[in-house]
Amino acid sequence: MMDGYEMLKKEEVNLRVCVVFGTRPEAVKLWSVVKELRDRKVATLVVCTGQHDELLKDVTRVLDLRVDVDFCLMRAGQSPSDVAAGVLRRLPETLRQFNANWLIVQGDTTTTAAGALAGFLTGVKVAHVEAGLRTGDLRRPFPEEGNRRIVSAVATLHFAPTQHAAQNLLAEGVPKTRVLVTGNTVVDALETVRSRFLRDTALKKEILQRHPYLADGPYVLVTVHRRESFGEPMRRIFGALLDLAAEFRQLHFVYPVHPNPNVRQAAEMLRDHPRILLTEPMDYASFLYAMSEAQLIMSDSGGVQEEAPTFRVPVVVLRDVTERSEALESGWALLGTTDRERIKDAVRQIMQEQWRRPNTPNPFGDGKAAQRIVDAILRSAQDAV
Repeated sequence: MMDGYEMLKKEEVNLRVCVVFGTRPEAVKLWSVVKELRDRKVATLVVCTGQHDELLKDVTRVLDLRVDVDFCLMRAGQSPSDVAAGVLRRLPETLRQFNANWLIVQGDTTTTAAGALAGFLTGVKVAHVEAGLRTGDLRRPFPEEGNRRIVSAVATLHFAPTQHAAQNLLAEGVPKTRVLVTGNTVVDALETVRSRFLRDTALKKEILQRHPYLADGPYVLVTVHRRESFGEPMRRIFGALLDLAAEFRQLHFVYPVHPNPNVRQAAEMLRDHPRILLTEPMDYASFLYAMSEAQLIMSDSGGVQEEAPTFRVPVVVLRDVTERSEALESGWALLGTTDRERIKDAVRQIMQEQWRRPNTPNPFGDGKAAQRIVDAILRSAQDAV
């Protein structure tokens, strides 16, 4: 534990907020909340569980996100149960030592669910950022759908990214006074990084030096990593990718492969194609640049569905269902599913100009979500006095 943590423990303050994350998307989406809390001089403890340690370091560096406590839970071959056990074992004592009265978690990871449960069992109020996303199917996505329902059961405040997400919570019986539509915090981070880095010509030059293939002509950016896609669904996705590479010879396909062994093993079927480039995971700034310059994106990532509209880049969603219906309704995404033929049909719609680029802003937020979240927590803390 860092010296800052020891100092925080000794401060005599009424409001103490602990923010917990374990994966890169969580860090990106909680960065603006942490910054807002610290800018307003709220006693804030940032805890990293290290669920995906190898993907986190560049985000905390690029966004200047100071971590106070790191559990370093990452182990080769770990299961969601292993992560949950580690969080439940370590976090309650950290919350007690810090004397936290609020715990903020984000999204639907195992860290999120276990963190919320640890807070609940310790008597700490839980605030859920990106609350209310639902597919209605506990197996799709797995374990994310179950994780977010667990958090909703124990949270005091539910920060919904969209009106649709808020309606899901209200339909489940969550009191209206505990639900606030804030927009998605990913837009906060995206706008900041774009203005700080992507307009920096020196940074662009550095990115292209690291990833020269991004300047080799038009490309499709691919990300596939979800647990629900392991096995046959992933093989169907990769089969469609091979077919599309043969059909659209003017394109090459850039696929930063997730470090999960299940993904890496499956991706080997793409290895020998001359226009499908398998790369190591990109750092956050490089990935945003790759998104911004892509012809289209093929992805099973929820965050990509939220980020791509800011860059005005279409997404073919490589999942059978998506809880981010706004991406489809706004026209920025097409549902490719995991069916080989449907994936190809969706890509053809975009590449053969049967798809019209929407003249609408990003439906997921305006860059002010963190401000609304911190306002709500401060109001709640004042009401409790």
